[in-house]
Amino acid sequence: MGEKLNGQRILDEGIDDWRFLLHSLHARFATGGFQKGLDLVNAIGAAAEEMNHHPDLDLRWGHLNITLSSHDTGGVTDRDITLARRISELAAEMGAEARPGDVQALELALDTPDAARVKPFWAAVLGLDDDAGGPDEVADGAGALPSLWFQKTDPHETPRQRFHLDIWVPHDLAQARIAAALEAGGTLVSDSEAPSFTVLSDPDGNKACVCTWEARTSSSD
Repeated sequence: MGEKLNGQRILDEGIDDWRFLLHSLHARFATGGFQKGLDLVNAIGAAAEEMNHHPDLDLRWGHLNITLSSHDTGGVTDRDITLARRISELAAEMGAEARPGDVQALELALDTPDAARVKPFWAAVLGLDDDAGGPDEVADGAGALPSLWFQKTDPHETPRQRFHLDIWVPHDLAQARIAAALEAGGTLVSDSEAPSFTVLSDPDGNKACVCTWEARTSSSD
C-alpha cells in the first residue's frame, strides 16, 4: 500500500495533463474520432496490465476520459503518478491532445445534523455502497453515479435548503468558473473558505459550491 498524496504533492509532480479532483486524478484526451480513442484505450490497457494497476476509462466519440486512484488507500499514490505519466506518453505518441481544463467531478451534498440516521436510507434508495466512500458519504463503487456526502449542520425547525451541488473543478480554473456563474446571474454567498470552496446561489437562492483541493487539511481531499 503506497502513501496517499495530497493536492500539493501531486501538483509538485508536474503531471500537467492531469488534475486532482475528489480523491482521484482526472484527464481528458481529445482523439478526434472513435478509432483513435479505441487504439489509445488498448494501449493504456496493455500498460495497466504490465503495472497491475488499472484506471477507469470512459471512451466517447472524440475524447477519452480517464480516472486514476488507488482503491486500497482511497486516494492517489505514486502508482497513479507513474501510470499517469505513461498514459500521457501514449497519448502524445498517438497525437491525442490533453484537455485538462475540461475535467470536472460532481458530488451531491445533503445537510443533516445526524448523518448516521439518514445514511442507510440514501444508500438503499440510490443503490449505493455504504462502504465504498468515507464515513460521511455513500458512493457508487462502479463510478456511474455521483457520490452523496452528508454535511454536518445544526438542528433546525424552520425548513431550509438541505441539498446542494458540489462541483469540483481544476484548481487553476475555479476563479473562471465562479466568474462565469456570477455573470450568469448568480450571487456570491460566501468565499470565507476559498479556495477550498466558494458558495454561490442562483437567482432563486439555490446553492452550489465550486470546490478545489486547495487549502484542505485532509491528504485525501
